[in-house]
Amino acid sequence: MIRTIKFKTIALAFVTALMIAVLSVSVYFTGAYAVFYGNTPRLVPIYSVEREEKVCSITFDCAWGTDYTDAILTALKGSNVRATFFMVEFWTEKYPDFVKKIDEAGCEIGTHSSTHSYMSKLNAEGIKAELSASSEAIKEVTGKEVDLFRPPYGDYDDELIKTASEQGYYTIQWDVDSLDWKDLSAADIAMRVINGVTNGSIILMHNNGLHTAEAVPIILETLKNRGYSFVPVGELIYRENYTVDGTGRQKPVQPS
Repeated sequence: MIRTIKFKTIALAFVTALMIAVLSVSVYFTGAYAVFYGNTPRLVPIYSVEREEKVCSITFDCAWGTDYTDAILTALKGSNVRATFFMVEFWTEKYPDFVKKIDEAGCEIGTHSSTHSYMSKLNAEGIKAELSASSEAIKEVTGKEVDLFRPPYGDYDDELIKTASEQGYYTIQWDVDSLDWKDLSAADIAMRVINGVTNGSIILMHNNGLHTAEAVPIILETLKNRGYSFVPVGELIYRENYTVDGTGRQKPVQPS
């Protein structure tokens, strides 16, 4: 009798484990962003990218001011690095000359929304309006289409990612946070980034951080000396045949 109970217990555990494995695999391949949280698939943005080579992206959010933007562009040019700048619509409209400078420097531009609001609080129509208005403002200056989007505050939900994807945008977060908006020293900012970067990392910085421009040359020189190269986010990510795991790591789907 005891043996029968033990056998049933082991068999039940095996079947349960097998079902979990099957469900996990099926959810993993249900779409670009589908991952498993408890019993519910949840959509996740791209935080980093699975890359074998030592390559990463440095990004700058533009929402207020331009005081240090020229210095950042000078540092990028000096290291022959192209970055990605995410711009809010009102910043784009207020500083079109800087939008042109960034574009002409060979850097990539994505949208950071229209009004820098918490977009998870918006419905699909509100999200579409934020994305289209901000992208049109950028296109009006650069003549280029926009397909990268970074949510303000890193705030998102399923509706936001789903709607952005349907509108042709890749939702981009970060796995290395410089915390430059806290007005850390240039050395502290640089060390946070340098110690956090791995293959496929996306670095978050801000164009108007108090000591950001001072930290950028240190970051670029040190990481290059460690064998890293830099590409814009649009060249780092996979455009098709990919999945995103629960950590936001984008991975290519291996052919079967």
